[in-house]
Amino acid sequence: MPEVGVNGQEKLAEAKVLCIGAGGLGSPLALYLASAGIGTLGIVDDDVVDLSNLQRQILHAEDRIGELKVESAKKRLHELNSDITVNTYNLRLTAENALDIFKDYDVIVDGTDNFATRYLVNDACVLLNKPNVYGSIFRFEGQATVFNYKGGPHYRDLYPEPPPPGMVPSCAEGGVLGILPGIIGVIQATETVKIILGVGETLSGRLMLYDSLKMTFREIKLRKNPDTPEITKLIDYQEFCGINNSSEVEDELEIKVDYLKKIIDEKKNVTLLDVREYGEYEICKLDNSTLIPLGEITSRANELDSADDIIVYCHHGMRSLQAARILKGMGFKKVKNLAGGIDAWAAAFDEKMPRY
Repeated sequence: MPEVGVNGQEKLAEAKVLCIGAGGLGSPLALYLASAGIGTLGIVDDDVVDLSNLQRQILHAEDRIGELKVESAKKRLHELNSDITVNTYNLRLTAENALDIFKDYDVIVDGTDNFATRYLVNDACVLLNKPNVYGSIFRFEGQATVFNYKGGPHYRDLYPEPPPPGMVPSCAEGGVLGILPGIIGVIQATETVKIILGVGETLSGRLMLYDSLKMTFREIKLRKNPDTPEITKLIDYQEFCGINNSSEVEDELEIKVDYLKKIIDEKKNVTLLDVREYGEYEICKLDNSTLIPLGEITSRANELDSADDIIVYCHHGMRSLQAARILKGMGFKKVKNLAGGIDAWAAAFDEKMPRY
């Protein structure tokens, strides 16, 4: 193509791109960037290949189940492009290591699925003046944009504060159409190549919204927010997102799975309240539990008896903690949250229960 030419291909070969995550978004992103001739691709991921993820994580395969994702990715990318340099980082991105990892790359691509890491990626990019190619997916919808590019807005201009912990389920908890990350990941790859080549009009200043059920794309204009605080350093992002809040109130609200097992074995009268989504409830559930998804707690609290002992649970214990707080605020006094959620229960007491 005349817009690329030999000079453009040389730019791609000299470029260094860092992909945060080798999952649903990272898979198509890495595959297409390697095929496009990107010279160096860094991949950050601390997880292993799992069968339940393969419907969307097309970078991996069944014969690599249990293998580190970064190593699985490296093998596949070298099959596509033997000349590419793949730097692997089998670690969790933190405020302590982000700046050191990011500094050697030209473009950072965010393929994560949690708010703490998104804020960390954003702030590190702002401090180092690196473009941040952003994408997110949930169920049948996706988003994409380019943050911090040529003075454009960044993530905190769009989302100044994170949502309450557990309020927004992850892809594993809420579900995602397996094809969806392919579309958003390819858009991220396209934006990355355009930035490197310096061609076209990027998504900077525009948030692209995709609805796969309606097959529609629409845009929202993004602008710099003058009230956004200046980013001067990296912080504790787990604490910022409320994940590490270990207050006395939280401790009083939580019980462990062994305590719940004792209650069940002794057949004590208790209401087991499941606050996951309907699809999750179909996968697995505790016997005699009542399903009221977190988003419906306020409107359906009248279905619960405030005099009963209520134990709230979800997948890993975050959404249920939020639900327990809401119920406490509504006057329910005998409410407890199951730490670790149904996944901790399955790991401890029911090896036949499906885990996801």
